Amino acid sequence: MNTGLRITVFAAALAATFGTAYGVGSGVGEISPEPKPAAAHGEHEPAAHGGHEGSHASAAPPGGLQISDGGYTLDLRTPALETGRSTTLRFAVVQDATGRALTAYQQEHTKELHLIIASRDLTTYRHLHPIRAADGTWSTPVSLPEAGAYRVFADFTPRGGDGLTLGADLTASRTYRPAPLPAPGSTATVDGYKVSLKGRPAPAKSSRLTFTVTRNGKPVHDLQPYLGAYGHLVALRSGDLAYLHVHPNGEPGDGTTRPGPDISFTAAAPSPGTYRLFLDFKHAGEVHTAAFTVRTDGAVKQPEATTTASADREDSAHTH
Repeated sequence: MNTGLRITVFAAALAATFGTAYGVGSGVGEISPEPKPAAAHGEHEPAAHGGHEGSHASAAPPGGLQISDGGYTLDLRTPALETGRSTTLRFAVVQDATGRALTAYQQEHTKELHLIIASRDLTTYRHLHPIRAADGTWSTPVSLPEAGAYRVFADFTPRGGDGLTLGADLTASRTYRPAPLPAPGSTATVDGYKVSLKGRPAPAKSSRLTFTVTRNGKPVHDLQPYLGAYGHLVALRSGDLAYLHVHPNGEPGDGTTRPGPDISFTAAAPSPGTYRLFLDFKHAGEVHTAAFTVRTDGAVKQPEATTTASADREDSAHTH
């Protein structure tokens, strides 16, 4: 994923009535269609999967809302898991024209494919990097803490093609009770860090989102690169779980981007609504995820609140 904004939109079909979302930091139509610009120093305009060119809302159909797009289909070979047990999740990206699994990928941020798993109520979030076998089958161990409906996203770029995000439904057995959406807020705490958010997405208009990381009341000035950037941001829209994968303005080593305490992004929301933001950042050798609930303009005014974000992700989620 080139420096700049990477956006992908997806929607869910498994749980038709989901409109609540709860996020744990550890762990729409599209927020902003983005181009795949050549990397440039400093800040970049948004870039997106599914919509691609342009820093404003695109008329192209949103990506990630479907299991098939651009001539490729996500073949989820493990559609159900048992809650509380580590299970190997297997899938492949199939080329529609040939029926064969794709084996030629372009690396984006040091990986051929990024796998996101999120529960419908957004209480659980995973950012995984599975292993691909020679025949094109991907696999990764997954353990889900709660029963219910989940969405799986495969974020990738075929070699010589455009970036795509395909989505499929996943279920975990046992009794399921969705959690309530946490109140919108501008701060989150995770693993002893406090992360503050300034700004929020606005419908059809690019806006800046700036996250500031502190620890023990002091700004963190030595963030470490994680997958080639100082921060990664995924946004999910409450209700249909439309998906957005964003990358920050600037990159390590470009001569202008500092390693904290601020990490900035540019994004635009397709419509008023409530979104859950998951920010990954690395410090002292560990990856942490801070989660926020935000509402775009046009929704009920966002109150100030503080979210305590626990690290709800499996150990393999950020092991590379």
